[in-house]
Amino acid sequence: MERRLENKVAIITGSGRGIGRGIAILMAKEGARVVVNDLGVEIDGKQESSKFADQVVNEIINLGGTAVANYDSVATMEGSENIIQTALDNFGKLDIVVTPAGILRDRMIFNMTEEEWDAVITTHLKGTFGICKNAAIIFRQQRSGRIITFSSTSGLIGNPGQANYGAAKDGIAGFTRVAARDLGRYGVTVNSIAPSADTRMVATISDSARELRNKAGIGESAGTSIIKLRQHADDIAPMAIWLASEQASNVNGNIFFVAGGVVSLLNQPEPVREIYKNGRWTVDEIAAIFPSTLGRELINPAPQKLPNI
Repeated sequence: MERRLENKVAIITGSGRGIGRGIAILMAKEGARVVVNDLGVEIDGKQESSKFADQVVNEIINLGGTAVANYDSVATMEGSENIIQTALDNFGKLDIVVTPAGILRDRMIFNMTEEEWDAVITTHLKGTFGICKNAAIIFRQQRSGRIITFSSTSGLIGNPGQANYGAAKDGIAGFTRVAARDLGRYGVTVNSIAPSADTRMVATISDSARELRNKAGIGESAGTSIIKLRQHADDIAPMAIWLASEQASNVNGNIFFVAGGVVSLLNQPEPVREIYKNGRWTVDEIAAIFPSTLGRELINPAPQKLPNI
């Protein structure tokens, strides 16, 4: 078997479990030396433990690979710097960063607390920035590198009860597109994966909560079918490995949906329809023309439900 990542050094955040674990193990099988980063917290960001990162490191070593553990949090710039330094101290260089680390604190927007908002935004969005910013300094100097971020259909399409998570994940998609333009000239690619898989984060959404949302007409399947596809967390790893390889050297600034046997290139934001006139529109003109033009076949993901009379 061709080892596509031979002699490469990779950091995978949140790789003690779930999607990150699958990526770390497959990257090691493909020849990479791996930093397994995991704070070891539960979904709510509490109860830190080093055992999860250690378990993956031991699994990689038992398979004949090379890996070290790191237990820093991506939520602080100091933690991100320490994660990068772990790769440099142990392997002398860095070639790949993958950023699936995250937490989940679901709450409908009218019940969400400031702490729940800040915790998710900090871990996902700032955490992605911290790792990528520090890696980018190295990648720019060596004029090579691969960055693979993690977005989500929760932000790209929208899931109820996840305003914090969706905002962070859609922010990561925008971050990816901009970072790709910043770094492409230096031989660095930046792409994002929006995965759908049965992970412990998905498992925390109770059946009763799903049922209530569906009854209210705000279920996660509203308006699209791709987010129904969920299979094994390890299904995400092959696409991540390919994006990290030399074969993907000209693939930059893209968002890919990955679930089971499905890999989709998601479209860049672009106009679907437009109306035009020479000069400023009036409100009356927009009201008259909207239903048959811009408003044609629009889908309301959560139509109003009238109270029972």
